Amino acid sequence: MARLFGTDGVRGEANLDLKPELAFQLGRAATLYFCEGNFDGEPPCILIGRDSRLSGPMFEAALAAGICSAGGQAIIAGIIPTPGVAYLTKKMGFQAGIVVSASHNPFYDNGIKFFGGDGYKLPDEVEDEIEVLTQGSGPGDDFYRPLQTRIGGVFYRPELLDDYVEFVLSTADYRLDGLKIVLDCANGAAYQAMPKILSRLGANLTVLNAHPSGININDNCGSTHLAALQKAVVTQGADLGIAHDGDADRCLCVDETGKVMDGDHLLMICGRALMAEGRLARNTIVTTVMANIGFHQALKKAGARVEVTGVGDRYVLENMRENNYSLGGEQSGHIIFGDISTTGDGLITALQVLGALKKSGKKASELNGLMVSYPQLLVNVNVGSKEGWEEKEAIRAAIREAERELGENGRVLVRPSGTEPLIRVMAEGPDQAQLDRLCHAIADVVKEACPL
Repeated sequence: MARLFGTDGVRGEANLDLKPELAFQLGRAATLYFCEGNFDGEPPCILIGRDSRLSGPMFEAALAAGICSAGGQAIIAGIIPTPGVAYLTKKMGFQAGIVVSASHNPFYDNGIKFFGGDGYKLPDEVEDEIEVLTQGSGPGDDFYRPLQTRIGGVFYRPELLDDYVEFVLSTADYRLDGLKIVLDCANGAAYQAMPKILSRLGANLTVLNAHPSGININDNCGSTHLAALQKAVVTQGADLGIAHDGDADRCLCVDETGKVMDGDHLLMICGRALMAEGRLARNTIVTTVMANIGFHQALKKAGARVEVTGVGDRYVLENMRENNYSLGGEQSGHIIFGDISTTGDGLITALQVLGALKKSGKKASELNGLMVSYPQLLVNVNVGSKEGWEEKEAIRAAIREAERELGENGRVLVRPSGTEPLIRVMAEGPDQAQLDRLCHAIADVVKEACPL
């Protein structure tokens, strides 16, 4: 039986793969877990936040019902960035936080992910325990069911978003007066908080995609669709463009020439800035196997070192916590400032980039140019099943042949998506045409070996 929790919570198409009945069971199971069997003590308080997609209120209500049925208190924050739930869960002393979001996925997908009382995502073993409780918390279960005054309550706390906004503002020790910024909110969870933050810092601000309808989240906008932002930055003569994804735990930027600043470039810029201030722990940045070769070269030149993990911000964070590193992240824009936040925070990342820009006195393109990216091509292959793909000899042979052709001048990385039925084929090297040929050759083999 497949594990309920994936690399970033429970995800699926709303009302098809992910049903409100499961959300109810997850809310109930989490409450049973976090009350630690002490049903006579204070009821656990669990914070729920969500992004702007259509199915969000449905899952929010189902989770709250599950929490109340186990005697917990459901605290509803409404639409709020994922890192806001992590911050507030810890600050307010809640037993757990739950986010209803499918991040950068289209509106018809949704997901449910948990944070512990310390503000960190739950480790696998805790998720597994909640999963066990979920399997036994359906209709007719024998678990604790409070009666009368011990039934839980629902409390709406939309003002908690302002607490998070104040926290993010407290991380900026500069003003943005005179700086022209274009902001793309992806019609998602940042649409209220980030415009308020940048305006209060004095930026000359143009805001794109801050009118969520429930179905327009991530729709040709945000950090996964940067073309409109690039055009707006150049057309308006802006100093910087900032883009978030649907739940605002990611940030990518665009320099004043319209060139993209991906997570590798942002990590490099912020890492150099922290080094200059003596705040980059052991002059080390943690990243994943997806980081560009140019990233490694730029950091080596700057006197910093890099530690590499598997793909996924949770693995970056695990390494950071184990070794007390202060900065890590992914090319996709998940960046973690360990001295500030317990998870990737797109809003804080944007402010850290802006701080580096202000303090350097340089243009964004100059900072962006400190790292030269090798051409990198990623092809996503829809498959019927990801199970056992790495054991198929045809795929392994295609990868070996591509690696032989690239030699020391490049690399190939083939991996399954953690959240979608995809096999991702990535190649990196100096020749774009060669990468295109090699990536699609491998992709064709994957399609044949793992048919829909």
